Amino acid sequence: MSSRPFSPPWWARSPHIQTILPVLTKVPRPALHRERLELEDGDFIDLDWCGNARNGDAILVLIHGLEGSSDSHYIRRLLRQCQRRDLTATVHHHRSCSGEPNRLARSYHSGDTLDLTVTLNTLRIRFPDSPLYACGYSLGGNVLTKYLGEQGQQSLLSKAVVVSAPLKLEACAQRLKSGFSRVYQSYLIHQLQAKTLAKVNHPVLSDQMPVTADIVDSLTSFHQFDNAITAPLHGFHDVDDYYRRASGMPYLEKIRIPTLIIHAGDDPFMTDAVIPTHEMLSDTITYELHPLGGHVGFINGGLPWQPRYYLEPRIMSFLTGDSPC
Repeated sequence: MSSRPFSPPWWARSPHIQTILPVLTKVPRPALHRERLELEDGDFIDLDWCGNARNGDAILVLIHGLEGSSDSHYIRRLLRQCQRRDLTATVHHHRSCSGEPNRLARSYHSGDTLDLTVTLNTLRIRFPDSPLYACGYSLGGNVLTKYLGEQGQQSLLSKAVVVSAPLKLEACAQRLKSGFSRVYQSYLIHQLQAKTLAKVNHPVLSDQMPVTADIVDSLTSFHQFDNAITAPLHGFHDVDDYYRRASGMPYLEKIRIPTLIIHAGDDPFMTDAVIPTHEMLSDTITYELHPLGGHVGFINGGLPWQPRYYLEPRIMSFLTGDSPC
């Protein structure tokens, strides 16, 4: 395991300040242009591009977390770093997260690597000589971890970074049922409920949904929601089957490309169960466990209304070998 210097200022030592303040102090987002990839099952993936890709130049794929998008605070900040460096980046949106509902009853989940594979295959065909990098956050980090482990030496990526990934989904679902963490769960569940109700009430999709409208409001925890909605819609037997098969932890030892994984010990979305032992890590993984940092936070300076962050310089340093502009 490896450790890098990260120390939050005195005013940002709380995991909840680390987690919430970045949402309230978003930086402006660079101009993006959208591309839609049509999928074989009749659905679509939206990519938001920053910069003009040229064959031979590196491309960074950003993978957002649960109910995130190119508007997420962490995505905005990394896109700005890419713009300053003239590094082309594209945001891979999970189905239904780009601002437009997806077309099918199914949506996305923590272990869905097929859509990411479509994006990476498209980029490889279009830019055969370009190094491909990826950075995945939270749920997107778990997806990326699973992809890297599934593909091993065949990965289309040259390097990858995983931030605040819930590598043991069952443990994270339990954590979000208690204490202040329930606030995060409630916020995210409300968004998932709204999307589910729209499909339950859809004239074409309603018959394909595993629940009726009167059930949706009662699904107030991730465990309940995943058992009633996520698992049956995506081919899992039940929530336990989903959490077991979708968790990224078992795939760590199979990763064969240089990969940086960053966790905070005080992450309010997780428990110690997401922290891998040395034996679980392949030789190509650099693992950083910081005592503080919250969930996709890692504020290391500045002022409360204009915080500075550890993540973007560290991500850029790992992927490109030097510091960002």
